[in-house]
Amino acid sequence: MSEFKSWVLIIVIAFALSFLMRFYVIQPYRVEMTSMLDTLHPNDLVLVDKVSYRLHTPNRGDVVVFFPPNNLKEKYIKRVIGLPGETVEVKDGKVYVNEKPLDEPYLNSPMQYDTGPIQVPDNHVFVMGDNRSVSLDSRSFGPIEISSIVGKALFVYFPFNRIENLNAYSGENP
Repeated sequence: MSEFKSWVLIIVIAFALSFLMRFYVIQPYRVEMTSMLDTLHPNDLVLVDKVSYRLHTPNRGDVVVFFPPNNLKEKYIKRVIGLPGETVEVKDGKVYVNEKPLDEPYLNSPMQYDTGPIQVPDNHVFVMGDNRSVSLDSRSFGPIEISSIVGKALFVYFPFNRIENLNAYSGENP
């Protein structure tokens, strides 16, 4: 085989592998809104793992990208707060899961109104933005189906001065 054909074959294989990786394994996502401030800012680029939730269900504290039930054309990014079978309630500016207060060190401002209690159905999770006063989340549209989750946001990779691991908080206190 000629050297030219070898290079063309290598390039075709590289494009095919990158397409398959992006479609099935890992995908970039651009944050567009302020609902996850201070964790995520508009125009942050995050890397989303599309494989993890095929192997296990989401964990509390995971930052996930999903299709909300009220808008199947846009993707939202929020934090998992309540798991299947749990009861989530917001009262006096604090989140309670199964009547226990949730430790949320990533928040910078209190919530403005009470919600719930809401029972999270099987195969669903309750999600909320970190900037609770402006976030359109499960308080508005209810728990989301786990099957609507595109993947788990792993880390911010751009801008370079904001590179951050999004899995630093385990969130397993209730």
